[in-house]
Amino acid sequence: MNMKALPPLVGAVYRTARVVWLVTSAHLLSSLAIAQTTSPDESAAITKTALDYIEGWYTGDDARMEHALHPELAKRMISIDPKTGRSQFNHMGAMVLVQRTRDGGGKKTPPDQQLKEVTILDRYNNAAVVKIVASDWIDYLEVAKLNGDWKIINVLWELKAKTPVSEPTRH
Repeated sequence: MNMKALPPLVGAVYRTARVVWLVTSAHLLSSLAIAQTTSPDESAAITKTALDYIEGWYTGDDARMEHALHPELAKRMISIDPKTGRSQFNHMGAMVLVQRTRDGGGKKTPPDQQLKEVTILDRYNNAAVVKIVASDWIDYLEVAKLNGDWKIINVLWELKAKTPVSEPTRH
Protein backbone atom coordinates (compact mmCIF):
# COMPACT_ATOMS: atom_id res chain seq x y z
CA MET A 1 0.00 0.00 0.00
CA ASN A 2 1.29 3.45 -0.89
CA MET A 3 1.47 5.27 2.45
CA LYS A 4 2.12 8.66 0.80
CA ALA A 5 -1.28 8.55 -0.95
CA LEU A 6 -3.17 8.24 2.37
CA PRO A 7 -4.19 11.23 4.49
CA PRO A 8 -1.93 11.52 7.60
CA LEU A 9 -4.59 10.31 10.08
CA VAL A 10 -5.52 7.24 8.01
CA GLY A 11 -1.82 6.41 7.54
CA ALA A 12 -1.25 6.60 11.31
CA VAL A 13 -4.23 4.31 11.99
CA TYR A 14 -2.95 1.85 9.37
CA ARG A 15 0.55 1.83 10.89
CA THR A 16 -0.88 1.33 14.39
CA ALA A 17 -3.05 -1.56 13.18
CA ARG A 18 0.01 -3.22 11.60
CA VAL A 19 1.99 -2.87 14.85
CA VAL A 20 -0.90 -4.32 16.89
CA TRP A 21 -1.18 -7.22 14.45
CA LEU A 22 2.57 -7.92 14.61
CA VAL A 23 2.64 -7.79 18.43
CA THR A 24 -0.44 -10.01 18.70
CA SER A 25 1.01 -12.52 16.23
CA ALA A 26 4.33 -12.60 18.07
CA HIS A 27 2.55 -13.14 21.39
CA LEU A 28 0.46 -15.97 19.96
CA LEU A 29 3.53 -17.69 18.48
CA SER A 30 5.48 -17.36 21.73
CA SER A 31 2.51 -18.82 23.64
CA LEU A 32 2.51 -21.81 21.30
CA ALA A 33 6.26 -22.27 21.82
CA ILE A 34 5.83 -22.15 25.60
CA ALA A 35 3.00 -24.68 25.41
CA GLN A 36 5.26 -26.96 23.36
CA THR A 37 8.03 -26.82 25.97
CA THR A 38 5.76 -27.66 28.91
CA SER A 39 4.06 -30.81 27.62
CA PRO A 40 2.84 -33.02 30.50
CA ASP A 41 4.02 -36.12 28.60
CA GLU A 42 7.53 -34.73 28.30
CA SER A 43 7.56 -33.70 31.98
CA ALA A 44 6.55 -37.25 32.94
CA ALA A 45 9.29 -38.71 30.72
CA ILE A 46 11.92 -36.39 32.24
CA THR A 47 10.76 -37.26 35.76
CA LYS A 48 10.90 -40.99 34.91
CA THR A 49 14.51 -40.61 33.76
CA ALA A 50 15.42 -38.84 37.01
CA LEU A 51 13.65 -41.53 39.06
CA ASP A 52 15.37 -44.32 37.11
CA TYR A 53 18.65 -42.68 38.12
CA ILE A 54 17.96 -42.13 41.83
CA GLU A 55 15.82 -45.22 42.46
CA GLY A 56 18.26 -47.34 40.44
CA TRP A 57 21.02 -46.08 42.74
CA TYR A 58 19.11 -46.84 45.94
CA THR A 59 18.06 -50.33 44.82
CA GLY A 60 21.32 -51.34 43.14
CA ASP A 61 19.53 -51.72 39.79
CA ASP A 62 22.41 -51.11 37.38
CA ALA A 63 20.23 -51.70 34.28
CA ARG A 64 17.81 -48.99 35.39
CA MET A 65 20.71 -46.63 36.12
CA GLU A 66 22.37 -47.33 32.78
CA HIS A 67 19.09 -46.73 30.93
CA ALA A 68 18.88 -43.22 32.47
CA LEU A 69 22.43 -42.22 31.48
CA HIS A 70 24.02 -41.11 28.26
CA PRO A 71 27.23 -43.16 27.76
CA GLU A 72 29.27 -39.92 27.79
CA LEU A 73 27.84 -38.78 31.15
CA ALA A 74 30.02 -36.55 33.29
CA LYS A 75 29.16 -36.56 37.00
CA ARG A 76 31.14 -33.94 38.88
CA MET A 77 31.44 -32.35 42.26
CA ILE A 78 33.69 -29.85 43.95
CA SER A 79 34.67 -30.87 47.45
CA ILE A 80 36.99 -29.48 50.07
CA ASP A 81 40.06 -31.49 50.98
CA PRO A 82 39.89 -31.71 54.80
CA LYS A 83 43.69 -31.79 55.08
CA THR A 84 44.44 -28.71 52.96
CA GLY A 85 41.13 -26.84 52.97
CA ARG A 86 41.46 -26.45 49.19
CA SER A 87 38.81 -27.21 46.62
CA GLN A 88 39.22 -30.38 44.62
CA PHE A 89 37.50 -31.51 41.43
CA ASN A 90 35.94 -34.98 41.42
CA HIS A 91 34.76 -36.66 38.22
CA MET A 92 32.93 -39.89 37.41
CA GLY A 93 31.78 -41.28 34.07
CA ALA A 94 28.71 -43.35 33.22
CA MET A 95 30.31 -46.78 33.50
CA VAL A 96 31.87 -46.04 36.90
CA LEU A 97 28.47 -44.88 38.17
CA VAL A 98 26.79 -48.01 36.77
CA GLN A 99 29.45 -50.21 38.41
CA ARG A 100 29.04 -48.47 41.78
CA THR A 101 25.28 -48.97 41.44
CA ARG A 102 25.83 -52.66 40.66
CA ASP A 103 28.12 -52.91 43.72
CA GLY A 104 25.21 -51.71 45.87
CA GLY A 105 26.55 -48.30 46.90
CA GLY A 106 23.04 -46.90 47.24
CA LYS A 107 21.72 -49.87 49.22
CA LYS A 108 23.57 -48.54 52.26
CA THR A 109 20.79 -45.97 52.67
CA PRO A 110 17.85 -47.56 54.54
CA PRO A 111 14.60 -47.50 52.49
CA ASP A 112 12.87 -45.23 55.01
CA GLN A 113 15.65 -42.64 54.50
CA GLN A 114 15.76 -42.77 50.70
CA LEU A 115 14.77 -39.24 49.82
CA LYS A 116 14.12 -38.66 46.10
CA GLU A 117 12.46 -35.29 45.48
CA VAL A 118 12.52 -34.54 41.75
CA THR A 119 11.93 -31.01 40.43
CA ILE A 120 12.17 -29.96 36.79
CA LEU A 121 13.78 -26.53 37.08
CA ASP A 122 13.64 -25.63 33.40
CA ARG A 123 12.98 -27.15 30.00
CA TYR A 124 13.29 -25.92 26.47
CA ASN A 125 12.57 -28.30 23.59
CA ASN A 126 15.07 -31.17 23.95
CA ALA A 127 16.99 -29.89 26.99
CA ALA A 128 16.06 -29.78 30.66
CA VAL A 129 17.60 -29.10 34.06
CA VAL A 130 16.37 -31.26 36.94
CA LYS A 131 17.08 -31.06 40.67
CA ILE A 132 17.03 -34.16 42.85
CA VAL A 133 17.11 -33.78 46.61
CA ALA A 134 18.40 -37.13 47.85
CA SER A 135 19.18 -38.42 51.33
CA ASP A 136 22.68 -36.99 51.74
CA TRP A 137 23.22 -34.93 48.60
CA ILE A 138 21.65 -32.75 45.93
CA ASP A 139 22.03 -33.50 42.21
CA TYR A 140 21.56 -31.04 39.36
CA LEU A 141 20.95 -33.05 36.19
CA GLU A 142 21.29 -31.78 32.65
CA VAL A 143 19.00 -33.97 30.58
CA ALA A 144 18.62 -34.16 26.80
CA LYS A 145 16.18 -35.90 24.50
CA LEU A 146 18.05 -38.16 22.08
CA ASN A 147 16.25 -40.38 19.57
CA GLY A 148 13.03 -40.03 21.55
CA ASP A 149 14.51 -40.86 24.99
CA TRP A 150 15.51 -38.49 27.78
CA LYS A 151 19.09 -39.18 28.94
CA ILE A 152 21.19 -37.63 31.69
CA ILE A 153 24.19 -35.92 30.10
CA ASN A 154 25.75 -34.13 33.09
CA VAL A 155 25.36 -34.19 36.86
CA LEU A 156 26.73 -31.58 39.23
CA TRP A 157 26.26 -32.65 42.82
CA GLU A 158 26.95 -31.51 46.33
CA LEU A 159 26.88 -33.33 49.64
CA LYS A 160 24.49 -31.93 52.20
CA ALA A 161 26.12 -30.40 55.24
CA LYS A 162 26.25 -32.75 58.18
CA THR A 163 24.31 -31.30 61.06
CA PRO A 164 26.43 -31.46 64.17
CA VAL A 165 25.08 -33.52 67.02
CA SER A 166 24.42 -31.12 69.87
CA GLU A 167 25.78 -32.01 73.26
CA PRO A 168 23.39 -32.19 76.18
CA THR A 169 23.18 -28.96 78.12
CA ARG A 170 24.82 -29.15 81.55
CA HIS A 171 23.61 -27.10 84.42
